[in-house]
Amino acid sequence: MSDPLPDPERDAALLAGIAHVGRRGWTLAAIRDGLRSIGADPDLAPLMFTEGGAELVAEWAAYADRRMLEAAAAENMASLRGAQRIRRAIELRLAVERPWRAELRRGAALLAVQPLLAARAAARTADALWQAAGDRSADFSWYTKRATVAAIHTATMLFWLRDDSPDDEATMAFLDRRLADAGRVTRLRQRLTRRAA
Repeated sequence: MSDPLPDPERDAALLAGIAHVGRRGWTLAAIRDGLRSIGADPDLAPLMFTEGGAELVAEWAAYADRRMLEAAAAENMASLRGAQRIRRAIELRLAVERPWRAELRRGAALLAVQPLLAARAAARTADALWQAAGDRSADFSWYTKRATVAAIHTATMLFWLRDDSPDDEATMAFLDRRLADAGRVTRLRQRLTRRAA
Protein backbone atom coordinates (compact mmCIF):
# COMPACT_ATOMS: atom_id res chain seq x y z
CA MET A 1 0.00 0.00 0.00
CA SER A 2 1.21 3.46 -0.70
CA ASP A 3 1.37 6.41 1.68
CA PRO A 4 -2.12 7.31 2.93
CA LEU A 5 -1.44 11.05 2.69
CA PRO A 6 -3.85 12.92 0.43
CA ASP A 7 -2.98 12.99 -3.27
CA PRO A 8 -5.72 14.70 -5.28
CA GLU A 9 -4.68 13.11 -8.59
CA ARG A 10 -4.63 9.58 -7.18
CA ASP A 11 -7.92 10.20 -5.40
CA ALA A 12 -9.49 11.42 -8.65
CA ALA A 13 -8.18 8.32 -10.42
CA LEU A 14 -9.62 6.02 -7.73
CA LEU A 15 -12.98 7.75 -7.80
CA ALA A 16 -13.13 7.59 -11.58
CA GLY A 17 -11.84 4.02 -11.63
CA ILE A 18 -14.35 2.56 -9.19
CA ALA A 19 -17.11 3.40 -11.67
CA HIS A 20 -15.55 0.77 -13.96
CA VAL A 21 -15.03 -1.96 -11.34
CA GLY A 22 -18.37 -3.55 -12.19
CA ARG A 23 -17.10 -4.33 -15.69
CA ARG A 24 -13.34 -4.55 -15.15
CA GLY A 25 -13.02 -5.72 -11.55
CA TRP A 26 -10.51 -4.22 -9.11
CA THR A 27 -7.81 -3.91 -11.74
CA LEU A 28 -5.52 -1.34 -13.27
CA ALA A 29 -7.73 -1.63 -16.36
CA ALA A 30 -10.56 -0.07 -14.32
CA ILE A 31 -8.22 2.77 -13.30
CA ARG A 32 -7.17 3.25 -16.93
CA ASP A 33 -10.80 3.46 -18.00
CA GLY A 34 -11.47 5.90 -15.19
CA LEU A 35 -8.57 8.12 -16.17
CA ARG A 36 -9.73 8.06 -19.77
CA SER A 37 -13.24 9.07 -18.68
CA ILE A 38 -11.94 12.21 -16.94
CA GLY A 39 -9.66 13.18 -19.79
CA ALA A 40 -6.42 12.03 -18.16
CA ASP A 41 -3.71 9.82 -19.61
CA PRO A 42 -4.63 6.16 -18.94
CA ASP A 43 -0.95 5.22 -19.00
CA LEU A 44 -0.61 6.98 -15.64
CA ALA A 45 -2.49 4.11 -13.96
CA PRO A 46 0.54 1.87 -13.24
CA LEU A 47 2.54 4.91 -12.10
CA MET A 48 -0.14 5.86 -9.57
CA PHE A 49 -0.88 2.31 -8.42
CA THR A 50 1.59 -0.55 -8.66
CA GLU A 51 -0.96 -3.34 -8.10
CA GLY A 52 -4.54 -4.22 -8.84
CA GLY A 53 -6.78 -6.51 -6.82
CA ALA A 54 -6.64 -6.38 -3.04
CA GLU A 55 -4.00 -3.64 -3.05
CA LEU A 56 -6.36 -1.42 -4.99
CA VAL A 57 -9.20 -2.18 -2.56
CA ALA A 58 -6.91 -1.15 0.30
CA GLU A 59 -6.11 2.09 -1.54
CA TRP A 60 -9.85 2.75 -1.81
CA ALA A 61 -10.22 2.14 1.95
CA ALA A 62 -7.57 4.81 2.61
CA TYR A 63 -9.45 7.16 0.28
CA ALA A 64 -12.70 6.51 2.21
CA ASP A 65 -10.86 7.17 5.49
CA ARG A 66 -9.70 10.57 4.23
CA ARG A 67 -13.17 11.54 3.00
CA MET A 68 -14.64 10.49 6.35
CA LEU A 69 -12.11 12.61 8.23
CA GLU A 70 -12.97 15.62 6.06
CA ALA A 71 -16.68 15.13 6.72
CA ALA A 72 -16.10 14.73 10.47
CA ALA A 73 -14.00 17.91 10.58
CA ALA A 74 -16.98 19.82 9.16
CA GLU A 75 -19.20 18.65 12.03
CA ASN A 76 -19.30 19.47 15.73
CA MET A 77 -18.12 16.04 16.87
CA ALA A 78 -17.18 17.45 20.28
CA SER A 79 -20.86 17.88 21.08
CA LEU A 80 -21.32 14.07 21.02
CA ARG A 81 -20.42 11.60 23.76
CA GLY A 82 -17.60 9.09 23.18
CA ALA A 83 -19.53 6.15 21.70
CA GLN A 84 -21.75 8.52 19.72
CA ARG A 85 -18.67 10.07 18.13
CA ILE A 86 -17.53 6.66 16.91
CA ARG A 87 -21.06 5.88 15.72
CA ARG A 88 -21.17 9.13 13.74
CA ALA A 89 -17.68 8.58 12.28
CA ILE A 90 -18.67 5.11 11.05
CA GLU A 91 -21.91 6.54 9.68
CA LEU A 92 -19.96 9.20 7.77
CA ARG A 93 -17.62 6.58 6.35
CA LEU A 94 -20.53 4.44 5.18
CA ALA A 95 -21.96 7.54 3.47
CA VAL A 96 -18.71 7.88 1.48
CA GLU A 97 -18.95 4.27 0.30
CA ARG A 98 -22.73 3.97 -0.16
CA PRO A 99 -22.75 4.68 -3.94
CA TRP A 100 -20.28 1.83 -4.47
CA ARG A 101 -21.74 -0.98 -2.35
CA ALA A 102 -21.81 -3.55 -5.19
CA GLU A 103 -18.20 -2.79 -6.10
CA LEU A 104 -17.15 -3.04 -2.46
CA ARG A 105 -18.75 -6.48 -2.15
CA ARG A 106 -16.30 -7.63 -4.80
CA GLY A 107 -13.49 -5.84 -3.00
CA ALA A 108 -14.27 -7.52 0.33
CA ALA A 109 -13.88 -10.91 -1.33
CA LEU A 110 -10.43 -9.91 -2.58
CA LEU A 111 -9.32 -8.68 0.85
CA ALA A 112 -10.60 -11.87 2.49
CA VAL A 113 -7.76 -13.85 0.89
CA GLN A 114 -5.13 -11.23 1.88
CA PRO A 115 -5.40 -11.24 5.71
CA LEU A 116 -2.29 -9.15 6.39
CA LEU A 117 -3.34 -6.47 3.93
CA ALA A 118 -6.89 -6.55 5.32
CA ALA A 119 -5.56 -6.19 8.88
CA ARG A 120 -3.42 -3.18 7.92
CA ALA A 121 -6.37 -1.51 6.20
CA ALA A 122 -8.62 -2.22 9.21
CA ALA A 123 -6.04 -0.78 11.59
CA ARG A 124 -5.67 2.36 9.49
CA THR A 125 -9.44 2.81 9.38
CA ALA A 126 -9.74 2.30 13.15
CA ASP A 127 -7.10 4.97 13.70
CA ALA A 128 -8.94 7.35 11.35
CA LEU A 129 -12.24 6.71 13.16
CA TRP A 130 -10.67 7.56 16.51
CA GLN A 131 -9.06 10.66 15.01
CA ALA A 132 -12.48 11.74 13.79
CA ALA A 133 -13.85 11.11 17.29
CA GLY A 134 -11.15 13.38 18.75
CA ASP A 135 -9.25 10.72 20.68
CA ARG A 136 -5.90 11.97 21.97
CA SER A 137 -4.90 9.01 24.15
CA ALA A 138 -1.23 8.06 24.25
CA ASP A 139 -1.31 5.24 26.81
CA PHE A 140 -2.11 1.53 26.49
CA SER A 141 -5.77 2.41 25.82
CA TRP A 142 -4.66 3.70 22.40
CA TYR A 143 -4.19 0.06 21.35
CA THR A 144 -7.25 -1.40 23.02
CA LYS A 145 -9.53 1.32 21.66
CA ARG A 146 -8.33 0.78 18.11
CA ALA A 147 -8.58 -2.99 18.34
CA THR A 148 -12.15 -2.68 19.59
CA VAL A 149 -13.18 -0.20 16.91
CA ALA A 150 -11.46 -2.21 14.17
CA ALA A 151 -13.57 -5.24 15.13
CA ILE A 152 -16.77 -3.17 15.34
CA HIS A 153 -16.18 -1.43 12.01
CA THR A 154 -15.24 -4.64 10.19
CA ALA A 155 -18.35 -6.44 11.46
CA THR A 156 -20.52 -3.44 10.58
CA MET A 157 -19.08 -3.22 7.06
CA LEU A 158 -19.72 -6.92 6.43
CA PHE A 159 -23.31 -6.51 7.64
CA TRP A 160 -23.76 -3.33 5.58
CA LEU A 161 -22.59 -5.01 2.37
CA ARG A 162 -25.65 -7.30 2.60
CA ASP A 163 -28.09 -4.72 3.99
CA ASP A 164 -30.93 -3.55 1.73
CA SER A 165 -32.95 -1.75 4.40
CA PRO A 166 -34.01 1.87 3.76
CA ASP A 167 -31.33 4.37 4.82
CA ASP A 168 -29.22 1.50 6.18
CA GLU A 169 -31.52 1.25 9.21
CA ALA A 170 -30.63 -2.39 9.89
CA THR A 171 -26.90 -1.60 9.69
CA MET A 172 -27.17 1.27 12.15
CA ALA A 173 -29.16 -0.91 14.55
CA PHE A 174 -26.45 -3.59 14.20
CA LEU A 175 -23.78 -0.96 14.91
CA ASP A 176 -25.67 0.27 17.99
CA ARG A 177 -25.73 -3.28 19.37
CA ARG A 178 -21.99 -3.72 18.80
CA LEU A 179 -21.24 -0.39 20.51
CA ALA A 180 -23.47 -1.32 23.45
CA ASP A 181 -21.68 -4.68 23.78
CA ALA A 182 -18.29 -2.95 23.73
CA GLY A 183 -19.47 -0.49 26.39
CA ARG A 184 -20.54 -3.33 28.67
CA VAL A 185 -17.18 -5.08 28.26
CA THR A 186 -15.31 -1.84 29.00
CA ARG A 187 -17.34 -1.18 32.14
CA LEU A 188 -16.77 -4.75 33.36
CA ARG A 189 -13.02 -4.47 32.74
CA GLN A 190 -12.90 -1.18 34.66
CA ARG A 191 -14.73 -2.72 37.63
CA LEU A 192 -12.39 -5.72 37.70
CA THR A 193 -9.35 -3.44 37.47
CA ARG A 194 -10.57 -1.35 40.42
CA ARG A 195 -11.17 -4.47 42.52
CA ALA A 196 -7.71 -5.83 41.74
CA ALA A 197 -6.02 -2.56 42.71
